[in-house]
Amino acid sequence: DNMSVNYIKGRITGLFGPNGSGKSTSLKILVSLNKADSGEVLIFGKKPSVETRENISYLPEIDYIYPWMTIKEAAEFMKGIYGDWDDAKYNDLIKFLRLEPEMVVKKISRGMRAKVKLLLCFSRNAEIMLLDEPLSGIDILTRDKIVETIIKDYRVGEQTIVISTHEIQEVEGLVDDVVFINEGRVVLQGEAEKLRNENKLSLVGLMKEVCGR
Repeated sequence: DNMSVNYIKGRITGLFGPNGSGKSTSLKILVSLNKADSGEVLIFGKKPSVETRENISYLPEIDYIYPWMTIKEAAEFMKGIYGDWDDAKYNDLIKFLRLEPEMVVKKISRGMRAKVKLLLCFSRNAEIMLLDEPLSGIDILTRDKIVETIIKDYRVGEQTIVISTHEIQEVEGLVDDVVFINEGRVVLQGEAEKLRNENKLSLVGLMKEVCGR
């Protein structure tokens, strides 16, 4: 319902809105985990499918890694599925995130599991990256630095990135474009800097203005 969005190639878009606004659902539609009730969704001119999903690295909000796996086993599993897996990026990222390959997923903290999801997502050279609440669970004192560093240092070429979050202040300086949604509807979208200047508000202030919270 009134969900017309165009994610621009090579740019970072913030998909912002309160909890329950439809952010996660819209990302699931892009990776063909959910179907849209109406309208049209296109990825590179094609409807979402297994084929288009090959070009998307998706970080879901939920824990999706088998809990009995080690980080190394999870990485090998992903490498076997996706041809764009990059061993060099994986090796660099695991050191930066201070993770160990032999750590067992079910034995590590929520914050460390969140780092594992970032590790697996950014170890791919996919054309599109969809990040659903990527900061969830990560220590509040370090999470903005972690995400900023990963995106700036490990982003590949003209990668298109969509960051879905309600923690806007943590990613405000990273996004080129923004889409605010509330109750499944787009209430405001455009270039981040232009919207800030026109409204004389931060993106956090804009969300309060257009979403009422």
